[in-house]
Amino acid sequence: MDGDDLHEEVSRLEAQIEQLAQAIESCRKIILASKAAIALGAILLVAIMVGAIRFDPMAFMAAVAALLGGTVLFGSNSSTSQEKTAALKAAEAQRDELIGRMDLTVVGERNHPDLPRLH
Repeated sequence: MDGDDLHEEVSRLEAQIEQLAQAIESCRKIILASKAAIALGAILLVAIMVGAIRFDPMAFMAAVAALLGGTVLFGSNSSTSQEKTAALKAAEAQRDELIGRMDLTVVGERNHPDLPRLH
């Protein structure tokens, strides 16, 4: 792979890394919302069971739906987040390996013509 191909592959990997990071953040937000739904459903069910709230079939169904729906969302997004995190780490490792193969030149402050000299 020549230098231009390496640069293009690194750019592609960086775009992929950004997309994966966004997907992981989205999963994190959904996981947080699902935890809130689970907690709300559980609190509502307990309140109905101990008599703090008068039994209402709609409230009971809403509590069960929040509990079950939150659990499903939590599980689904947790596994998706783990998969995306593994893919992110793999892409970062591949990018780092490609960057390591590039013939990069280190530019020092004193030797670079565009930088001001410090005295």
